[in-house]
Amino acid sequence: MIVVVYADGACRGNPGPMSIGVSIQDDQGKELATVSALIGQGTNNIAEYRAAIEGLKAARSLGATEIEVRMDSQLIVEQINGRYKVKNTALKVLHAEMLELLKAVDWHAVAHIPRDQNQRADELANLAYDVPTS
Repeated sequence: MIVVVYADGACRGNPGPMSIGVSIQDDQGKELATVSALIGQGTNNIAEYRAAIEGLKAARSLGATEIEVRMDSQLIVEQINGRYKVKNTALKVLHAEMLELLKAVDWHAVAHIPRDQNQRADELANLAYDVPTS
């Protein structure tokens, strides 16, 4: 099964409270699943990585074997695709985790998209701040 994972991380303050938003869609653009969650304190780049990681995990749980991750974070996309070095220690751990998840599928791609093409993931990331926690 082929899916597209739209992922976005948010951070109010940098560092500050982080959230993630993920929309998993089939190859026709039908939304199959979403993730919207607060994930603790950290930076925007950590939130971006965590969004992609959780999106990959959710896509795998749906049975996806071919996954395209689309993000508006050029830094994360370029690091995952090997064009930028990962210098930050915290990001190195997340980078390695994401690469392992990508290796576990039959086919993958990680693409940078403009923010206006990632609105659903952004909406889900911001929604997490509005949901009361128990």
